[in-house]
Amino acid sequence: MLAAYLDSLQVVERLHRQLLEVIKSELDQRGIRDVNNVQALILFNIGDEEVTVGELTLRGYYLGSNVSYNVKKLVENGYLIQERSLHDRRSFNVRASDEGRNICKMLADFFARHAGDMGESGLVESELEESTKTLERLLRFLSAPQRLSRLSPAA
Repeated sequence: MLAAYLDSLQVVERLHRQLLEVIKSELDQRGIRDVNNVQALILFNIGDEEVTVGELTLRGYYLGSNVSYNVKKLVENGYLIQERSLHDRRSFNVRASDEGRNICKMLADFFARHAGDMGESGLVESELEESTKTLERLLRFLSAPQRLSRLSPAA
């Protein structure tokens, strides 16, 4: 069980890194230099929503990145609009600008092309669905409070 567990964790990590690489390649091919792959993924995950920076951080999709820094850069480059929350003056809401929505659409089209090409690679939708269920169960296992408390050193 240990070997299978460690192998699955390594595959997940490599899968995420590869996702970032293919996004970077797509941005490079389109000549987009003022948005990096993580920032593009942030824009894609915001979509048409308005969210707080804290919500983006909690979603946790941005392995090894500083969400606040990336949001700041996206605001500076005109891809995100940032406004102070009306309900909590300490927090900021962000939403994609027209330029940010263009990046979202580009990635949505890109992912749709990939999904269309998967059948040619022998990937089957039912297998992806089953893999997702397994990964979600693994995520719940790792996120269980009793498991997190075991990671802390004993007092």
